[in-house]
Amino acid sequence: MVKLPHIEQSCAVPYRNDKSGLEFALITSRNTGRWIVPKGSVEDHMTPQASAAKEALEEAGLLGEIGSKLLGEYFYTKFDRVHRVEIFSLRVTQSMDDWDEKHFRRREWVSGDIALERITELEIQDVIRRIIDKLN
Repeated sequence: MVKLPHIEQSCAVPYRNDKSGLEFALITSRNTGRWIVPKGSVEDHMTPQASAAKEALEEAGLLGEIGSKLLGEYFYTKFDRVHRVEIFSLRVTQSMDDWDEKHFRRREWVSGDIALERITELEIQDVIRRIIDKLN
């Protein structure tokens, strides 16, 4: 059997730090409704950072400054294929009222503590903790 290369993906951990304090934007997955961050396959003509920012816009209606530094990675298997996900921060500067996948997903701004409770990927939890430590 031929072993296929893993599928490259990237995700954005969207946050804002304004008069309300530090908050993270979470969205629901299309299939299970569990809370996640925007994620998708890295397109051939895009960097992982640009792809993560594109997913944040399409899936969550969020624009901002994507971090240039890789903050972590994790692996998962879906449909018998291994996916590698690179994690980047996204400092949100604009939150749209309408976006591509609004009818498929919910978006909610939550505190760091709630984000840590809802997100199941340990590596994304680690990135959330590092953003909290850096900005508090």
